[in-house]
Amino acid sequence: MPKRRILIVDDEPDFTRPIREYLERTGAYDVKEENRGAQAFYTAQAFKPDLILLDIMMIDMDGSEVADQLRADEELSKIPVVFMTGVITKDEAEERGGRIGGHPFIAKPVGPRDVLATVEQYLHQT
Repeated sequence: MPKRRILIVDDEPDFTRPIREYLERTGAYDVKEENRGAQAFYTAQAFKPDLILLDIMMIDMDGSEVADQLRADEELSKIPVVFMTGVITKDEAEERGGRIGGHPFIAKPVGPRDVLATVEQYLHQT
């Protein structure tokens, strides 16, 4: 069975690197990090991920702008996007039903095991 592809978009390499390494160690995922929001669309085009984990607050481009670019592209619009944010607490996430702008999200801080559970949950839906 081929590895599923995960794209992590977050401007903090200290966050993306351990998440990538943890997911790759499972042996089930091929993971790419993109630490520049403005490059996320192009990285998604080239990598063709099965799932995108997308930070909302980034220095060079807001995650919602990246999501809009992805939705506007015929091929990329079908890729599930899970937002990640430190702006909303885990309690607030539960109150909102775990969705922002129609996308599921996970509240930071989040550890590798929580990310893995989220990845598995949303990949089983596709």
